[in-house]
This record gives sequence, C-alpha cells and structure tokens, in this order.
Amino acid sequence: MAAPMSRWIFRSHRTCFRARCLMKQLKIQEAKVERSISSQNVQHEVESSEGNKKSEKETHFGFQSVAEEDKENKVYQVFENVASNYDLMNDAMSAGIHRIWKDMFLEKFSPSPGTKLLDVAGGTGDIAFRFLKRVGTPNYGEVIDDIEMPRDVTAQVLHLSGLSWVRGNAECLPLPDNAFDAYTIAFGIRNCTHVQEVLNEAYRVLKPGGRFMCLEFSEVKNPLLRSAYDAYSFQVIPVMGQLIAGDWKSYQYLVESIRQFPNQEDFAAMIKSAGFRMVSYQNLTFGVAAIHSGYKI
Repeated sequence: MAAPMSRWIFRSHRTCFRARCLMKQLKIQEAKVERSISSQNVQHEVESSEGNKKSEKETHFGFQSVAEEDKENKVYQVFENVASNYDLMNDAMSAGIHRIWKDMFLEKFSPSPGTKLLDVAGGTGDIAFRFLKRVGTPNYGEVIDDIEMPRDVTAQVLHLSGLSWVRGNAECLPLPDNAFDAYTIAFGIRNCTHVQEVLNEAYRVLKPGGRFMCLEFSEVKNPLLRSAYDAYSFQVIPVMGQLIAGDWKSYQYLVESIRQFPNQEDFAAMIKSAGFRMVSYQNLTFGVAAIHSGYKI
C-alpha cells in the first residue's frame, strides 16, 4: 500500500525546514568562532557586583554545571551508551511500571484514526508503536529524535508503513508550522538544554486545536515516600546500571536529571507560557511521573 499523501507533502517541505535549522546552527557556530578568535587576541573579564562572571552561559547536566554548548553532546553520549540496554534497564529500574505509564498516557491521549502525530524524542518507538496499534494503519506518524535507538525488528515490520523516522533537534524542528494534530514527548524533554524552546516549537508545529502531551518524571510530594524514592534512585539505580549495562555514570546522570527538572506546577506554568491553554497534569505512582496536557487554541 502506498504511503499516505501527507507523508510525501511533509518530506517535500522538510528540506527547507532543515535548512532553517542548519542556518540557525551555523550562526551559533560562527559566533563561537568569533569568540574564539577574539579570545586569542584580547583577554577580558566581565565585572559585576558579585565579582567575575563566566562569559559562557551554563546549564545543568545532572548535578554538574556545564556550558550550554556542551550539554547536547554529553546527553547524546549518555544515550549512545545506554541504547543497547535501554528497554531492559527501563524494565529493571521501574519493575515494568513504565509500560503501564505509557499505556495510561495513550489512554489519556485517546487518539482517533486519521490523527497526524509528531512523537519527539521517540527513542525505541514505545509511544509511536502504541499510537499505531491504537488507531491502526495506514496512518501518519512522524518520530523525531537526534539519537539512533534500537527498535524491535518485528515492531518495525508491523508498523513501518505508518511511521516516518527523522533525525532532528526538538529545539529546532525541521517541520512546517501548523502541521500536526498531536505532539507527544515521553521521558525526553528533561534532557533538552532549553526546555522552553522545545515547548515553543511544539506550539509552532501543532495545528490550531492540536494537543501537546508530555510524559515525564516529576516530584513525589509525600515526604516519607520521597525519602524512600530518593534512596532507591541514588543507591540502587546506578548499581543496576553497572551490573546490567556496565555503566554507572550514565544512570547516575539520569537520576540527577530527574531531580533537576521542574516540578508539576512549574512545568505546567512553562507549558502555559508557550501559549497552550487548558493545561493540566495527572500524577502517576504518587508523582514519580506525571502526564501533562495542553491545547493550541
């Protein structure tokens, strides 16, 4: 069966939008080169009432402070390291509960046949494949990720006709405005350098009336449960990472990145700031994770 006509329309537009992202990235690189050349000839310090400040903007990488320009590469390396054991470790760390969360996410999403979906940070395709299983094929789904993750071969054979896999950056999507009925991102947005830019891009590519949905780790409110959850996160998960995947540091980062992400209320406020309306969230497992939703109206 031929691919949906909408797929070819999006592919015909994709080149120009990739060019736009490339130009944006080139400008950033040019600015870096100019700063580098300048620093070789002139040394200067930025004075403030608090003393000297670093000229480079910094962000968090887990509990570390790193230059913004370095975070993307560091996150990329983390997921390159964990890719081969990604699903196995998810099952081990959550005792399989992550699968229930994702099923609940799709249940709340409740897509209908004909929905044009953009799934960002698609990873191994957990959300995209659930989407197609629910609405059936042929359909249209676009999966954006800047990291190549292994996907089950059988799942690819069953669902490939309904999905288009694209490498791209969530902060600068190579896609046209007002193109999708729904935007989903699961356990990915906390790894982005500029979360607000990701939300702004989500708003841009959604059609009027389109829905934004995010599944992400969040904050456990109950003090006793939070204490137990912290102990498990910091004392058990990195050990699992070492024993199962031979990688302590990547899973230490993943645990730390959860603690650095805004809590439910603060993230909901960021979604509203991007322009979304009817913003809401639903806690899962006492707030270990949360489903966020908003509409472009």
